[in-house]
Amino acid sequence: MAREERNMIGFTVALISEFADHFGIQPRQAYAYMKRYKGMEHLRQHYAILHTQSFPDNVDTMAQVCANNGGGLR
Repeated sequence: MAREERNMIGFTVALISEFADHFGIQPRQAYAYMKRYKGMEHLRQHYAILHTQSFPDNVDTMAQVCANNGGGLR
């Protein structure tokens, strides 16, 4: 596995964990929510920018992306 792939996986796991902690849900629930409401798609498309920002900013961004796609966590 290439270094960039490992970095992306590590970042994704950390972001899901931070998202879960922020909203008081389990990481599995956070992943399912982000997948259902297109947060994971957004992450894949914009990883190059997102990984340069803070986790609190990324959690806010993911929450907004998911809300824009029908998600109810705010």
